[in-house]
Order: sequence, then C-alpha cells, then structure tokens
Amino acid sequence: MRQPDLPDATRQDGRYPRPQLMRPQWSELDGDWEFAFGTDPAQQPHTVAFDRRIRVPYPPESPASGIGETGYHHVVWYRRSIARDGLVAAGLSDERSRVLLHFGAVDWAADVWLNDVFLGRHEGGQSPFTFDVTHALVTGDRNALVVRAIDDPHDVSIPRGKQDWREAPHSIWYHRTTGIWQPVWMECVPPLHVVDLAWESDVPWACVNLELTLSRPPSIASWASVTLSFEGELIAEARFRLLERASHLRLSLPHQRNGQQYEELLWSADHPRLLDATVILEEEGAAEPADAVSSYLGLRTVEAVDRTFLLNDRPLYLRAVLSQNYWPESHLAAPDSQALRREVEVIKELGFNAARVHQKAEDPRFLYWADRLGLLIWGETASAYEFNGRAVSALTTEWMDLVRRDRSHPSIIAWVPLNESWGVQHISHDERQQSFSRAITALTRALDATRPVISNDGWEHTDSDIWTIHDYDDDPERIGRRYGSVEAVDELLSGFGPAGRRMSASQDDRAQPIMLTEFGGVSYLDEHVDGAWGYSSAHDPAQFETQVAALLRAVQASPVLSGFCYTQLTDTGQETNGLLRSDRSPKVPVESLRRAIEGR
Repeated sequence: MRQPDLPDATRQDGRYPRPQLMRPQWSELDGDWEFAFGTDPAQQPHTVAFDRRIRVPYPPESPASGIGETGYHHVVWYRRSIARDGLVAAGLSDERSRVLLHFGAVDWAADVWLNDVFLGRHEGGQSPFTFDVTHALVTGDRNALVVRAIDDPHDVSIPRGKQDWREAPHSIWYHRTTGIWQPVWMECVPPLHVVDLAWESDVPWACVNLELTLSRPPSIASWASVTLSFEGELIAEARFRLLERASHLRLSLPHQRNGQQYEELLWSADHPRLLDATVILEEEGAAEPADAVSSYLGLRTVEAVDRTFLLNDRPLYLRAVLSQNYWPESHLAAPDSQALRREVEVIKELGFNAARVHQKAEDPRFLYWADRLGLLIWGETASAYEFNGRAVSALTTEWMDLVRRDRSHPSIIAWVPLNESWGVQHISHDERQQSFSRAITALTRALDATRPVISNDGWEHTDSDIWTIHDYDDDPERIGRRYGSVEAVDELLSGFGPAGRRMSASQDDRAQPIMLTEFGGVSYLDEHVDGAWGYSSAHDPAQFETQVAALLRAVQASPVLSGFCYTQLTDTGQETNGLLRSDRSPKVPVESLRRAIEGR
C-alpha cells in the first residue's frame, strides 16, 4: 500500500484550525461573506435580505469585520458560495468522498443550511462543531451556505464570560462577540475516517495511551497504523485491527524505560519537546489508505500534592498572568493566526511561565503555540450569570465538549469550570449550587483524570485540587502579612477571604497547593480612555513600575504560596490595568517587568 506523505504536526505554521488532527488538504472559508442583521429568531433564509458584507471570522461588533456596530444584535445572518475549486483544495478525490464543514466557534446558537437543506443546529458559543454536507452539495460553483446565529444579549443563563449584558461596556465587561468568531473551513474525507483522537502519557510506565474515534464502525478488515517520532527518530510504532468505532491503544516507549535518560523527552515550559504522531487507517485489499492524519503530543505529568504543584515530579512555582485575549480591532477573535503566536511569545518575554486565559476557551491554534513554545495554560471557559436548569445544562454540555477538544494539549495543566461564583452566586449557602460545583468538577475528572481541577476559582471552593485566592489589596505590606506564614494562610482558608467571601463552601483541606490566582490590577495610562479604571492606580511610569514590583515581591516572599497569577496582561477596553497597552506595547521596559516577575 502506498504510504501518504504527511506533514509533521509539530512544525505546522499555526494556520490549521485543528492542530492535533491534521490532514494535508483543506480549504479555508474565512473572508468576505454576505451579511444581514435580523430580529426574528424564527425567520427563514429565503426571506433574508443580505444587504451587507462582513469579513469572517470577525464578529460584527468589531472594526475588523468591516461593520463595527456594537449595539444589541439578537440575530445575525451569513451567506457565501462554496466553489468547486474549494472542494478540490479540500481533498475531493472521488464520488465516495465525504465533505465535512467545520466551525471553530459561533456565539451562541448556530443554524446552518446548504442549498436550502437544513444541516442542523449547534448551541454553545465557544465549542467547535462539524456537519457532513455531502448530501446537500450540487454540481458547480453555486453551493449556497447560510448561517443564522442567535445570541440574545439579555439572556444571562447562557455562558457569557466577559461579554456585557448592558449596551455599552462597563466595569470589567467588554463589547459582545456575536456570531462567527473562529475559522470556518472544510475538508474531504473517505467514508471511514478519524473523527477524534486523544493522547494521554503514562510516564512511570513509559507508555502513551491513544483513544481513537472513527466515523463509523469499521469492517473486520480494517487496521490502524500509529507511529511516534521525535525530531525524525522513530520511538514507537504499532499496527492493530480496528474492531470498534472507539478504539484504545497503549504504545510502549522503550527509550523511556531508562531511568537515567527518560527526562530527555519530557515536555515542560523550559523544554517544550513535542512528539510527532501519525495515524493511518487501512482496509485490506485497498491500494490507498482509508485515512491518514498527523498529530502531536507531549510527555509530562501534573500533580497537586502536599501543598506543592508538581510538573514531571518536580516542584514548579507558577508565574502566571491573567490574559483576556481580547484585541481592540477584532474583540475575542484573534486578528490572525500569527497574533496568537505573538500573544504566547509576549507572555514568555515578560518572564511568565503560565497564563490563565480568563473567561474564554481560546482558539486551539493558541494552544498549539503554547505547546510548541512552552507556556503553561489554565483551561477555563465562559460563565453564565444566572443559576437555573438551563444554565446548568448549557455550561455542562459546552464544558464537556471543550475538555474533550483540548485534553491532549500538554500546555494545559489545570481545568477551571467556574470562576468567582459567577452563575452560582449563592454557593456559600445553597446546596444546589454546591452540588453543581462538585458535580462539574467530578465530571471533569471523569473526562480527564490527569490534571488538577479548580471547582470555583477565587473563593467558595467545594472540591478543588488547588486552593485559589483572589486578592486585590494594593498594600504590599498587608499582602506580605496575609500570606507570610502557614498560620496566617490557614486562618484565611478557614474563614472569609480578602473579598469578604468564604474561602470554603464545603471544601475539605487535603493539603492542596495554595495559589494567589488574581492580584495586582494596577492601572496606568498615558492617554485618555473613557471610564478607565483599575483596582489601584499609578500616575506615571516610575510609580507604576514600583507599585507592580512591590506587589510581586510581597507575593513571591510567601513561604506558603505555590504560585501566582497577576492581573493582567493588557489593557482591555476601559480596564486599564494591563502590563501592556491594548496594542501590546509595554508601559515600562520589558526587562524591568521581567526582573520583577521572575523575582530577580
């Protein structure tokens, strides 16, 4: 059988929308689309007057979209044609090929039609979805794709994150992101193809576990060949018969059995080593593989025990930054794939080894650069603001999809399904809300038992693997006293925290590591911004540098804390407490910030 020529996933350029499941042929559908604002969520495509143009994947509220209208938009419509040459670019080879249409994210509900054939609906503003559109295609270049996005700005039971429910941004909330905001693309695949794959490393036993999900149950004559390599050197290979739609394979890594050299292949922030992987599906008697994909993985372990955070069995002090990953020109959408790379690079240049992307599940291409360049990530998602059955269902469904999507990224070292009791505002005394926090934490562990889970970042913990505290006190001396001894921190954990919220809402103390996961927030700006604010303020660059450095020193001096997360990376809208301006330029010299962040 002829072997396919697959690219190394570890050396991709960052444009491919699904970096851990790559095929060499695909077709991008971003760019110029027809567009219309709507008012009726039940309106049908044939009645819509598409009177505008929009640049996808930028939300219509953003300048980059070409529209830039930030008011309330309950319903938006998109339309474009899919050309025959696009299908060829996507890999269309014969009449047996299936054509898949992929959406990275559409906020919040998406209904999709192709040539007036309804393909389906997806709900969840941050999770990806796919439709097999083969049955709806027609010959020629007149395949009309239509998307209706519904995002009620007043609905606070759906996960909203930092998107404001008021018409204009206020306090810590920003302009809304409506409709398509991550890539749209398509590819052609054989009837039997890989739908999903997940990697899990077992470092002590020198193994890698692969979970492989297929498009349909395989025939008795179907096989999968899997190879792992590092910088061109083969380190594992296996071929096995496919008997079920979901298959599991345990690959032994002989190189890793040598206890004196196994660390040479481990992934870390300082040494972000990635293994290339290929998965090839074969059917006996066929001249060509049924499917072939490239992937990658990282070998590493994460633990939170004995008041210590461990990466690869070694204590690691987290120096994290809170990052909104929001751009003035494109809002929650990235300006382009290189902007995602640059965001990772800037964070590392400042001296941080980790980032908490706040109230947002970031584009997988950002996670690829975090994997490749070595940046630890706390996997978070957007919260709802109301507690009811619909909110529970919406967050749980989308969170499950996101954990499954991102669980193979070595850069992700913790999961955060809830933040500061958003959507569970009465968790301190409401057993139902406590039950939900415990349940979604347990569900996360059921999907992925390899990482710590934070049940409610900041306070009112129910079942966290790490105690996390949010503290915006602007006095370094008070910060120093509050975290200066085991006794002081124990007293804080057993009572009320700095924000006046209980630290525990039924949490047991299992000697979890303790981290200050929001603090700082010093505002400084050298030009007028309407409504500008921060948790404290500085009046010139020298005062800003001194204030930030003093807070960092106070936190780093604690003998109890296992890490910190400084608020925040960039100015975002009226929230002017970034270390960088919104255009990513530094407010004071980067080297000065780096010395303070690294504690030098």
